[in-house]
Amino acid sequence: MSAGTLLVEVLSGLSLAAILFIVASGMTLVFGTMRVINMTHGSFYMFGAYLLAITFHRFDQHAFGFAGAFVVSSLLVAALGVVVEFVVLRRLYQGEHLLQLLATWALMLVFGQLALDVWGSATVTPPSPASLSGTLSVGAASIPVFYVFLIAFAAFIFVALWFFNNRTGVGRLLRAAVEDHELLTTIGVNVRRLYTVAFAVGAFLAALGGALIAPEISVGPGIDLSILVESFVVAVVGGLGNVNGAVLGAILIGLAQSFGATYFPNMSEAAIYFVMVVVLIVRPRGLLGKEEF
Repeated sequence: MSAGTLLVEVLSGLSLAAILFIVASGMTLVFGTMRVINMTHGSFYMFGAYLLAITFHRFDQHAFGFAGAFVVSSLLVAALGVVVEFVVLRRLYQGEHLLQLLATWALMLVFGQLALDVWGSATVTPPSPASLSGTLSVGAASIPVFYVFLIAFAAFIFVALWFFNNRTGVGRLLRAAVEDHELLTTIGVNVRRLYTVAFAVGAFLAALGGALIAPEISVGPGIDLSILVESFVVAVVGGLGNVNGAVLGAILIGLAQSFGATYFPNMSEAAIYFVMVVVLIVRPRGLLGKEEF
């Protein structure tokens, strides 16, 4: 393998990792704060992609229009997340975890049928802005500009999440909720409102991932389930509830998908599960997972 080919494969894997990290960080934030495995997370990703396809046509089709479209799309889905948390999950916090899992699974099926009724079974691929098209030449390698954009944007999201968790009052409360939510209740913190914020942020991140990758995929029925499985694997590999672990998990899974598709095409879909099995054998709680949640 030439150095140029290796560079392209690595950047391809990192661009996949970028989207997986953004989506999985929302899932792991919700789990870490609320102890809920949110099966509607894939639906939020799907809605973000569909709404990007719709709203992008309302903006000028350049980088600023693309930025406006995916921000609007993600905020709309975050609002939907608030509704889901308030109407459904808030009534289930005292119940069994299996009940929460079944409720969000049922919602995912409802949202999947809703998307099918509204947008139909045909797939759509919104155009990417001209400034993010084309390639960069690095030696003998040609690197898509969009790959570089995705990696840089994921790095920005990681820094933003770190700042949110460590430098804001709400972020500190969310971190405290991960450790002991009952203690927060005793000192007068409105934990239910905190849960709403966490769920909205998780929905926003899922939709952001869907909106960002929409120009590179066929947006249609089924993308909710596929991303749900992949982001869950990333969260498990990194350690459920740990955003830093989601970074490592996303990089491992992204590279496994990229190299697997190139060198083991018949087994490429199994590559992510192979990585998960190996990691869990060595670290049963994930790379950065804690012993107890």
